[in-house]
Amino acid sequence: MFGWEFPPFNSGGLGVACEGLVRGLASCGAKITFVLPKPVDCASSACCFEFGEDASEKIRIKTIDSLLNPYVNSRTYGDTYRDLVVQKKRNIYARDLVSEVMRYAENAKRIAKNVEFDVIHCHDWLSFPAGLAAKEISGKPLVFHVHATEFDRVGEGSLNPDIYVIEKEGFKKADAIVAVSEYTKRVICDRYGVDQSKVRVVPNAIQADKYRAKFCDLNFKKNGKKIVLFVGRLTYQKGPDYFLRAARRVLEKNPEVYFVFSGSGDMERWLISESARLNISDKVIFAGFLRGSELIRLYQMADLYVMPSVSEPFGLTSLEAMASGTPILVARTSGASEMISHCLKVDFWDTDQMAAKMLAVVNYPALGQCLSENGSSEVDKFSWRESAQKCLSVYGEVSEA
Repeated sequence: MFGWEFPPFNSGGLGVACEGLVRGLASCGAKITFVLPKPVDCASSACCFEFGEDASEKIRIKTIDSLLNPYVNSRTYGDTYRDLVVQKKRNIYARDLVSEVMRYAENAKRIAKNVEFDVIHCHDWLSFPAGLAAKEISGKPLVFHVHATEFDRVGEGSLNPDIYVIEKEGFKKADAIVAVSEYTKRVICDRYGVDQSKVRVVPNAIQADKYRAKFCDLNFKKNGKKIVLFVGRLTYQKGPDYFLRAARRVLEKNPEVYFVFSGSGDMERWLISESARLNISDKVIFAGFLRGSELIRLYQMADLYVMPSVSEPFGLTSLEAMASGTPILVARTSGASEMISHCLKVDFWDTDQMAAKMLAVVNYPALGQCLSENGSSEVDKFSWRESAQKCLSVYGEVSEA
């Protein structure tokens, strides 16, 4: 299995999904070699990944020395190259992002030659060439797992043509494609010309119990203050600007609401400036990127979690919030919205309607309580073991073909 992030070194939901799926596969008896790009100056992977005694016998982490990192783009790769290559005089890395992806793929051949395996499983475009290289050297079947496409990440008007070509070629040469939602399956088929019969939908899941442990004292809510929460990368795809515009509308009606951003990204400075321009900066908190108990505590503190994504193939944070007992409001342009019943839904661009639904939850506790109780029960239907079993069925199909 080729990926490009894995907890605790993750910047978003893809790493969380990879960990959940790998653990689910191990619980079903599969043995996994998970391959990651990692600069050599990172800590030894042997000290970083803990799976428990049962799973550790079935999961191995291997790394390839590379500058690829979570949610990299051509600009940020160039910055990393200058910082880590020019200053340290190391010249083994490629000068541009796509060339580094291909260099990573060449190194993947070495691992494919020396590891016994039955199936190759790749996550998103950065690992697609590595999967194709492993297939070329081994002749083993190849499964591509799509968590987001280039259309999701940047929108149609800003497509990187090199990435689009890599995705299109990967979809063509893969033996099967796994999409995280029907929404993503439609994008793959409509935008890349893939036959529907080649794509299987395997939804993401969650380890719900982890989010139900109490990490915060809820007495602070007695002061009448309300918290509306955004968790995710602060970038175009996630719609933080729509969240901020809706916040202003809410504060016009109820000034006792605080809006919290948890995450980081290229829009962070603009969001800070825009909150000041809108004269609401005293009600907007930027908490930075949080994980583990800190993030769970924030979910549990919130009166409402909002996922206003412009394009969201799944939206794992919506399940995390539900498991934490927090009501959720999600964009209809998300995979989660097609799978969850006990939530509020809105068009991401309709900030008036988004604000109205925010106000409904913070002003009427009975609504929030209803969403919380039913959502907490509904999230139990999402299981990583069940998702893993669906992937195992796909492996069986491509192995017999």
